[in-house]
Amino acid sequence: MTDSFVLEQRAELEQQIAGRTLCDAVRDLASGHGADPALSDRQDDGWQTLTWAETRTKVLRLAAGLAALGLRPGERVALMLPNRSEHVLADLATVHAGGVPLTVYATFAPDQVAFVAGDCDARIAVLDGAGELARWEAALAELPGVTKVVVLDAAACPAGDRYLSWADLEALGSERLAADPGEIPARIAAIRPDDPVTLLYTSGTTGNPKGVVLTHHNVLYEVAAAVALGTVVPGVRWVSYLPLAHIAERMFTIYLPIHTAGHVHFCPDTTQLVSVVGQVRPTAFFGVPRVWEKVQAGIRGLLAAEQDPERRAGVEKAMDAGRRYIEACQYGNTVSPELAKEFEAAEEQVLKPIRSLLGLGEAEPVSSAAAPLPPEVARFFAGLGMKILDIYGMTETTGAFTTNTPEAFRLGTVGQAFPGMEIKIADDGEILTRGPIVTPGYLNRPDLTADLIDSGGWLHTGDIGSLDEDGFLRVVDRKKELIITAGGENISPAAVENQLVAHPLIGQALAYGDERPYVVALLTLDGEVAPGWAKARGIEASSLAALAADPAVQAAVAEAVEDANAHLARVQQVKRWRLLPVEWTPESEELTPTLKLKRRVVHAKYSADIDTLYHG
Repeated sequence: MTDSFVLEQRAELEQQIAGRTLCDAVRDLASGHGADPALSDRQDDGWQTLTWAETRTKVLRLAAGLAALGLRPGERVALMLPNRSEHVLADLATVHAGGVPLTVYATFAPDQVAFVAGDCDARIAVLDGAGELARWEAALAELPGVTKVVVLDAAACPAGDRYLSWADLEALGSERLAADPGEIPARIAAIRPDDPVTLLYTSGTTGNPKGVVLTHHNVLYEVAAAVALGTVVPGVRWVSYLPLAHIAERMFTIYLPIHTAGHVHFCPDTTQLVSVVGQVRPTAFFGVPRVWEKVQAGIRGLLAAEQDPERRAGVEKAMDAGRRYIEACQYGNTVSPELAKEFEAAEEQVLKPIRSLLGLGEAEPVSSAAAPLPPEVARFFAGLGMKILDIYGMTETTGAFTTNTPEAFRLGTVGQAFPGMEIKIADDGEILTRGPIVTPGYLNRPDLTADLIDSGGWLHTGDIGSLDEDGFLRVVDRKKELIITAGGENISPAAVENQLVAHPLIGQALAYGDERPYVVALLTLDGEVAPGWAKARGIEASSLAALAADPAVQAAVAEAVEDANAHLARVQQVKRWRLLPVEWTPESEELTPTLKLKRRVVHAKYSADIDTLYHG
């Protein structure tokens, strides 16, 4: 793709969004699709839904309430709320008041909360209830700049001038709008495309989180580019369940539905995700790799439990047809008439019913990001007739800057560049990108911004990758996470770990071998799959720790490691391993809120286990 073509693409999209802000998009949506459903929360007796007209009315009222609390243009409002309509309302209200919203990960420790709120000089905090108040309590003592705390749960709202309930905020907004109806329109009119639309703090695998500034222009260009690629579903029916501090979920839950008149259904408790997806039957779905791995493990468990060998063989045959068909649909390939006919039969008789049981029968497209999707996972879902479109980006690029599309995809890659975005591979293999969705920088950290974006405007992703002749990007690993063994071999830990977690019993894996003679691995059981696996084999255990110590489980994991090694080069193979008696979660600190490994945390926390694997 020539530079001139990329610049032509960019100019066309820039013209579409010239002079516009997110507030303009919300206004136009409420005007043209005001009666359409917007935000739905699950209640005991069904779903409670706001239309887009009702959503904007509430947003303007809450914006006036924030202004009445003293919020001035450019000031920040910190949100710690679950995935529910009030989260989106508070976010958009802050924007319409001229402020800058930031969602704080609910898993942040009190000292991290204090750092984030102090770093951005937050003036108002909007919290859900007692749990969030407890995380903020110690921090608030150190944050005199936070003058007001809004609490969604009125019963949990403390007494005192510093606190008020959500209902009180709405009432205050109604009074303010009546007294000064021109205030919020004037604030909206003063907002410019290059003003911040949000501030997102990276969850951080080491050190303090960094505040990424994103502008109205960043967001609107990202949306326009996604629409141009054809990956956006008009009137999408969506399930929101990942943290809204995560840029991908913000795009899917807030920014894209504003463009497409989408209908967002909230799932604040991820343990209820299967049930919610089954009810909503979304028309598009997004999951980070760990979510897809868990779905895969669940399906494999069901298939393994099938007692009828004829039915099991029928499913395997249909999945083989699905896999061959999806592989033949890849960019540059052709589907033979015979394969198309074979797939059509498999689709109607087996594959579509399985997807419908998952609640994903109407979901097109389905996508994955945050880390490269393991190839075996992509192949498994291809067997169900699903093209999981791997996309790639980061908070600092307003989300994705490459994507596979239904018409142009290649398994094992993260797709081609977004329209108007430039990509190149540096001499050391690092992926660089440049274009309109690159952040202006980190809040209060010009030094880190200079490290991120060079003098030529190229953003350094920190990832190692390669571009093929058709412009499809492959991501190998994090630049700073490559293992260099004592023998000088460069090894991608992710490549090893992806093979290990392909087994349904293994929930998480960490490969280690930096400056060591060979690779070892720390493993954990999948807390959802392992108990069922054990029960089916007559193994009784009172806990995950007891299961991890069971000889049959140890033997099965040994086979899984052996199988993984068969798919790895000799220098990548795991020589020794340890199955830990715990499960890694964001709460136990080994994972980020988006379920990525905090390698340095694991290295430090389990240093004795690692040493034993070399010297025990």
